[in-house]
Amino acid sequence: MAEKETLVKRSGKVAFMDTGASGAPSFERMRKFTEISKSKNPTEYSRSYVDEDGEVTDVTGYSEEISYAFDLYKGNKVHEKIVDITDNEKTGDEALVNILQVDLSKPVSGRAENTYEARKRTYTTVPDTEGDAEEAYTYSGTFRKNSAFVKGTATVSKDGLTATFTENEENEET
Repeated sequence: MAEKETLVKRSGKVAFMDTGASGAPSFERMRKFTEISKSKNPTEYSRSYVDEDGEVTDVTGYSEEISYAFDLYKGNKVHEKIVDITDNEKTGDEALVNILQVDLSKPVSGRAENTYEARKRTYTTVPDTEGDAEEAYTYSGTFRKNSAFVKGTATVSKDGLTATFTENEENEET
């Protein structure tokens, strides 16, 4: 029998940012964001062959980016990290962040409760605007791909505010 179709809500795919300062990762939920939208930005190789009508295209790579916007909240460690990068005009390694994307619609059986499929990647923070709203102080920009993603699982705390990432063994072989 076919599996029943179920709508996946936007709130079912959540992001966590590593806010740890001591080297040990501390993934905090990216809360109070008004936008977190991902663009894959594929690199294409297109060509025409003399013996075929039309063009042939292959995807040869990706340059993923995540557009973000948030209302600034004091006491929010994720906001504080992005504001520090933006306000202090950090560059290079100082502008890097690790983001863990957790798919709550894909629980992993045989693991601890609240464990889901996840991917972790390092992004470069590229700030854009700040303060362009009247109701709240806002920041926006883009996180741009800086590494390959790492597949794994994330165990989300009962309150949903933190996550622990475990890398899949298959990643270690590549």
